[in-house]
Amino acid sequence: MLSSLQAELKSLADFKQAEISQRFFKTGEGGYGEGDVFLGIKVPIQRGVAKKFIGLSLPRIQELLNSKIHEERLVGLLILVEKFKKSEEVVRGDIFNFYIKNTKKINNWDLVDLTAPNIVGEFLLDKKKKSVLYDLAESENLWEKRIAVLATFTFIKNEDFEDALRIAEILLNDEHDLIHKAVGWMLREIGKRDLEVEEKFLKRYCKKMPRTMLRYAIEKFDEGKRKSYLRGKV
Repeated sequence: MLSSLQAELKSLADFKQAEISQRFFKTGEGGYGEGDVFLGIKVPIQRGVAKKFIGLSLPRIQELLNSKIHEERLVGLLILVEKFKKSEEVVRGDIFNFYIKNTKKINNWDLVDLTAPNIVGEFLLDKKKKSVLYDLAESENLWEKRIAVLATFTFIKNEDFEDALRIAEILLNDEHDLIHKAVGWMLREIGKRDLEVEEKFLKRYCKKMPRTMLRYAIEKFDEGKRKSYLRGKV
């Protein structure tokens, strides 16, 4: 089944799109995606492949996650998402543990964003103990930190903001633009549901948070309020 999946992905390759993706995902020397190899397959098509091969076993998915080819890793992760949706709690726990074991293979922002809320966030949603999120947030690995942030999207959608705000606080001084964007995005999502909660956080931290994080957080504010926050006059 694995060889059939890999053959199907190769048959779907679009080399012009692959060149665009190589640039977009910063695969050049020194970029956050350095060395990543693309086939140039768009996400909706990859979702279709994942659904077709949902029966793939975890050991075979591990082989996909070990691949240098971006789409093989993403399809493997999308299969995990599909399996998670259709599984009982015990199997969901196995998928969650498998995902956490492989966080360093989930090494570009699309891989994180398309899967962390649907596996990590969903699994931890009703759990009292969420210490794994804080371990990830305090990691030195960029992608583990982004997983921690994006996992809270599921909590936010369920009107639970506490962990998202605590992780945002932990990452206020992070140096990477991709973390600034992710945290700002989650703050904005909180504001869509409870503007007072978002603004309480922003009024406390807007003068010290990175500019990109603040811009993402206040993107939907009216122009006057946005300018006030950017000037630190709130």
